[in-house]
Amino acid sequence: MEGGPHQADSTEFKECLRLSFTRPYILQLALSAGIGGFLFGYDTGVISGALLYIRDDFKQVERSTVLQETIVSMAVAGAIIGAAFGGWMNDKLGRRISILFADILFFVGAIIMAVAPIPGIIILGRIFVGLGVGMASMTAPLYISEASPHKIRGALVSLNGLLITGGQFLAYLINLAFTRVPGTWRWMLGIAGLPALIQFLLMLVLPESPRWLYRKDRKKSAETILKRIYSAEEVPRELELLRQSVESEIAEEGAVGEYSLFGKVRKAWTTRMVRRGLVAGILCQVAQQFCGINTVMYYAPTIVQLAGYASNSTALALSLITSGLNAVGSIVSMYFVDRSGRRRLMLFSLCGIIIWLAVLSGVFYAASVKSPDVGLMETQHFSNLTCSAYNPASGNQWSCTDCLKAQCSFCSNGHNKLLAGACLANPEANEPMKQACQSEHRNWYTQGCPSNFGWIALISLAAYIISYSPGMGTAPWIVNSEIYPLRFRGLCGGMAAVANWISNLIVTQTFLSLTKAIGTANTFVLFACYSFVALILIFFLVPETKGLPFEEVEVMLSDDDYKAWKSRAVHKHAHLQNP
Repeated sequence: MEGGPHQADSTEFKECLRLSFTRPYILQLALSAGIGGFLFGYDTGVISGALLYIRDDFKQVERSTVLQETIVSMAVAGAIIGAAFGGWMNDKLGRRISILFADILFFVGAIIMAVAPIPGIIILGRIFVGLGVGMASMTAPLYISEASPHKIRGALVSLNGLLITGGQFLAYLINLAFTRVPGTWRWMLGIAGLPALIQFLLMLVLPESPRWLYRKDRKKSAETILKRIYSAEEVPRELELLRQSVESEIAEEGAVGEYSLFGKVRKAWTTRMVRRGLVAGILCQVAQQFCGINTVMYYAPTIVQLAGYASNSTALALSLITSGLNAVGSIVSMYFVDRSGRRRLMLFSLCGIIIWLAVLSGVFYAASVKSPDVGLMETQHFSNLTCSAYNPASGNQWSCTDCLKAQCSFCSNGHNKLLAGACLANPEANEPMKQACQSEHRNWYTQGCPSNFGWIALISLAAYIISYSPGMGTAPWIVNSEIYPLRFRGLCGGMAAVANWISNLIVTQTFLSLTKAIGTANTFVLFACYSFVALILIFFLVPETKGLPFEEVEVMLSDDDYKAWKSRAVHKHAHLQNP
């Protein structure tokens, strides 16, 4: 632990590069399993752009904020079930079988969405994809961590994080590539079947996790794999550590006599050492979601439109920047996660997140207050299309913000988008209105208003992503792949992943509704408050696991070591408050 009795060996990023060249088998295992992370990233990122065109094709989706949220969040709902089922499957059938099953779900979901005739079928496909995402989200880092030398484990699990963000970045590129192709969103969603097929074929010829094999008494198979991962002189030590750990687990399980799923869950929560790991792991996963990241990844183009950019293609192009920075942040994480540690990265990350969420809130507040007026002459220019709620005779001066709150549309001024524009009718039949507006070289706004602050919002989004990605983007998954004893690793990882996806579902299912109910600015304030609470809790409850063999993590969470760490954390906090 950082500052504790278990000082981890310093692990250099160059060690990861060196081993990748001298033992390419390690990188082969990590990359093959990491395709699951790539699919995770692609399927969570692609919907942000596809949604813009699904809204254009299905008017009931355009009219319903709840239906839009449902299309996005049903993948998350599926992921909750997938993560829960994946925890059981990981322990029962192995990590490799779980990845293969996830690939089948990815492939089937992609095909269903590509041919969907109605929004309901898109939602069905999103559920299938979500099941695969849930399983991949906790299985891929688990497989990588158990098939990696402990000195570079953090860097290789971060590789999975890089592939997640790389998948999200590619999703935005694919969205841009298909904006002018017939079928737009069908190609965007359906193309995810290809990497699922590739990973399925790769995993057919790769081995199971050596730690899982040893636990299932397939010691020769485990030893064979370890010989390809570690040098000859390191293999005996690794085998001895595995033997001691597994024998201890079997003895404990035999004494308790609990082999059922519910018995194992109860045992996990009633065993103090395991419970400490679960509290830390679940806290990291919930904090990752409630700092608001997936409002950016799922709704980035919509947020860009809320910032004042009306065009779908412009919104997609600008949101590509945030996705690219997310991928770059994952590379930074690979370098620092085994140097600075998981806990420290998360704390620094949350500090940046809080600052930039506050800035984003201020930008959207200023944009709302300074939005262009609704001009009487401008609106009368489209007399037969005027918003029914707009009543200039009342003496109340409307702004663009008021117009959109009334669920009408704003057509900007033809000379300067910041001057008074027209408030047009409810967009139930918006094509005639939209065409009439755009035919005069005006911009058509349904999500946000014209603003001079849009560029500040983009910079703030970029800074938020830069703060998030190296720390809260990857470290929670690494912590959860390291902090549980082997006998509980699949089960506890599944519970933590379920907590992650439930939190994700809450955030994604409510984001657009929150922006309508309390405003975009207040929504970002809410996420900043959640992030501050997470910062405090992680400081006091999450220990450092960098560079430690799995067996030493168990010792670290034992009573004496854990109490000593907590005492130091409290003392350090008090010293910072009263130097």
